[in-house]
Amino acid sequence: MKVVTVHTMQELDRQAISECDISGLQLMENAGRSCVEEIITGFGPGGRCIVMAGKGNNGGDGYVIARLLRQKGWDVKVIIMAAREEITGDAAINLDRLPGSIVNYCTSEGELSALHREDLFRADVIVDALLGTGLSSNVSGIYLEAVELMNSSGRPVVSVDIPSGIHGTNGRVLGDAVRASLTVTFAFAKLGHVLYPGAEYTGRLVVADIGIPAKLMEAAPGYDFLNEAALHPMLHRRDRQAHKGKFGHCLIIAGSTGKTGAAALAANSAVRAGSGMVTVATAASLHTILEIKTTEAMTSPLPDFGNGYLTDNAFPAVKKLLAGRDAVAIGPGLGCYQGTHALIKNMVETVTSPLVIDADGLNALAEDVTILNLKKSNQVILTPHPGEMSRLVGTSISDVEAIRISVSQEFAGKYGVYLILKGARTIIASPAGTVAINGSGNPGMASGGMGDVLTGIIVSLLGKGCAAWDACCMGVFLHGFAADMVAEDKGEMGITASDVIEKLPYAYKRLLENKRLQGPRMSGKL
Repeated sequence: MKVVTVHTMQELDRQAISECDISGLQLMENAGRSCVEEIITGFGPGGRCIVMAGKGNNGGDGYVIARLLRQKGWDVKVIIMAAREEITGDAAINLDRLPGSIVNYCTSEGELSALHREDLFRADVIVDALLGTGLSSNVSGIYLEAVELMNSSGRPVVSVDIPSGIHGTNGRVLGDAVRASLTVTFAFAKLGHVLYPGAEYTGRLVVADIGIPAKLMEAAPGYDFLNEAALHPMLHRRDRQAHKGKFGHCLIIAGSTGKTGAAALAANSAVRAGSGMVTVATAASLHTILEIKTTEAMTSPLPDFGNGYLTDNAFPAVKKLLAGRDAVAIGPGLGCYQGTHALIKNMVETVTSPLVIDADGLNALAEDVTILNLKKSNQVILTPHPGEMSRLVGTSISDVEAIRISVSQEFAGKYGVYLILKGARTIIASPAGTVAINGSGNPGMASGGMGDVLTGIIVSLLGKGCAAWDACCMGVFLHGFAADMVAEDKGEMGITASDVIEKLPYAYKRLLENKRLQGPRMSGKL
């Protein structure tokens, strides 16, 4: 599903009006009608509705909703946070179509609570048509009072386009924001709906068609939002005559003293993700430990001179292991030792197969990220968490988190790599500038070893022949989807990386079954 910025949506509206002879009044009517359909579907054929409206076009949508609900027998009251003379354009036209008896104006702080609090708290549905996607400064004054009253009412709130108080492009809360039960947005989901914290305020999201021509929609720039529907084209049932040689042989170089678990998690997840064969190579002095922790994966000891970690001295042996391997991963639990950086550099300069670099491999790269300019593989995937990303780009974690999409996009383009910036709503960026936002996963994944599992999944997909972009998107979504299945069974507290590994085959199974049952479908609801 495509997700766009507020600027892109504003440009789409402009093009529809100026180039396609669709009036703003008609778009407003279509938007209001879409909201009414969802209100009736979700809350019944009749009831009491309070429409909380602002003075702009978002308020205009609210006036359309009020009129159409009244026509269907609803008891409707409209409360406007502005004076009548402040309302102009299409919004004013739709306001004039309402009987004056249901319209109330509130322009002073305290007035809303004093006069309308009881009605708000008795409503069956409250419609939030206050501010829309154009908001760029903190909510204040009577608008803040309105947001606080809606949130404290305990009544279901339907937000028009976006919950008031959420920045439409970055999802930030501007002072305070409405916590919607349902948000009906138009044409496309906006970034503010799917990025946190905005995603928490949005409730169930419905994307409604308001008549913007398909040619404009297709040409609009945007980002891919990864949900089940987005994954369906990538999912395929196994050939009934397949054998293990059909599903790739991947090599994972990982582990050091105290961190053999990371190597085992990556190897075991690669097996569960469907690899035909997996070899995990680690320091020779740790080899016996790793053999105990892995059963289906093969192991290979690498020279470490009894130190329990790998350096560039192991590279000749690693180079021999590269032959016949369909994909390679390096980094989980590798440690940050003298000589590790040289080993990573040698790998980047030598490996021609798809290459995943994670964890301590990324920390080694951070010492000299220009090593990436020497890469031999045209499918190099980096999987940093925000701390690792901050070291790669030389800035603070807070700065990385503030611009997750742009920092990923710029780095991927600059170094010609695929970048997966992990976190709530993981960002995936390609060398060509394409960006996807992951829709799966939950807070239970905030535990040790989850990144190692992701590395194993992605190298497995690469080894099976998936293109790098598909491997990134499918791997990230599958990782989160399996964790969501664990949370269904156990809740979000205490989920382990091993739990997620065990759920991977079940996640594949459910996704394939849902694809078969649902077939082609629109992905307008989240």
